[in-house]
Amino acid sequence: MHRFYISPENWNPDTLALTGSEAHHARDVLRMKRGEKLVLFNGGGREITAEIINACSSEIRLRKLHEAKTPPLRCRIVLGQAIPKGKNMELIVQKAVEIGAAEIAPIISDRTVVQVDFESAAQKQTKWRQIAIEAAKQCGQNWLPRVRAPRKLPEFFDAVEKDNARFDLRLIGSLQPDAQHLKKILADYSSQHEHRPQSVLMLIGPEGDFTPAELALARRHGCRPITLGPIILRVETAAIYCLSVLSYELLT
Repeated sequence: MHRFYISPENWNPDTLALTGSEAHHARDVLRMKRGEKLVLFNGGGREITAEIINACSSEIRLRKLHEAKTPPLRCRIVLGQAIPKGKNMELIVQKAVEIGAAEIAPIISDRTVVQVDFESAAQKQTKWRQIAIEAAKQCGQNWLPRVRAPRKLPEFFDAVEKDNARFDLRLIGSLQPDAQHLKKILADYSSQHEHRPQSVLMLIGPEGDFTPAELALARRHGCRPITLGPIILRVETAAIYCLSVLSYELLT
């Protein structure tokens, strides 16, 4: 069945309706009619199977058939991603949703090529959030990751501390010679704590990696450098690789 997103503030199981772009997609693109069934989700773990009772107006009214709740994933994985060139950030956001990231924090690093001012940052955040919604619709993910506004690395860490965000592990992809393998870090943590980490921050740099000053800043904030192997990966590959490993080790 086709899936549609209703934001948490508009989520009302007793009065269900599709409006705006979601109504347009159902009515004008998919040509859905009265009596057809669809699935709604609110990005917070809630899902409803519903039936269309009126598709003639700008608002598509629905009748609830079944409601379910999806439990949260076993580990909260936050991706801090330095914004890469071109449309690669769109790919990263899409794959982060599919793999199970809980939050995506775009980082404006010293080596970020893309120019980001206040206005374009808001536009990019809106676009990336819509990409996240579309990815969640397609892959059946009922927990929608939060997509933060782009910010520089010091501002990102300031926000982490201000929000009292707790991470069992803080990691940063690195080309430094002292970087450890992710598998070893996860094994050491499980051995020391007798359980797997339940929250992980994963930082991935831009083309050319983070600067030495940025890496030093991350270390001061508790980030441990990890190696991604002997082959230098593209930015989008590095993000997908790290999230995939963390998902396999911590979410299953």
